Amino acid sequence: MSMPKTDTKVDTKTIEHIAKLARLEVSASQAQQYSQQLSQILNYFEQISKVETKGIEPLITPSEIENFWRDDVINKENNAEEMTANAPSRAGNLFKVPPVV
Repeated sequence: MSMPKTDTKVDTKTIEHIAKLARLEVSASQAQQYSQQLSQILNYFEQISKVETKGIEPLITPSEIENFWRDDVINKENNAEEMTANAPSRAGNLFKVPPVV
């Protein structure tokens, strides 16, 4: 796919200004390269904006997704005693841990 001819121009002065705002160092050759690349990107957006999309539903995902829900089933409730039974150290029904400073 060949690159389209650029209609929108982003000059190197704009690139240098953006670089200054972002506190980036950009050489003259980099500014020229970024200028061309950004101009091409903006022209692609112009092409995309010209596509007729009336009557087309927007997509959330590129393919249809079905939700697979499972029933919530309560198996067993653990009590505090069972949950702390294997703790290396505990205080009552609480886990005892070393102090963090």
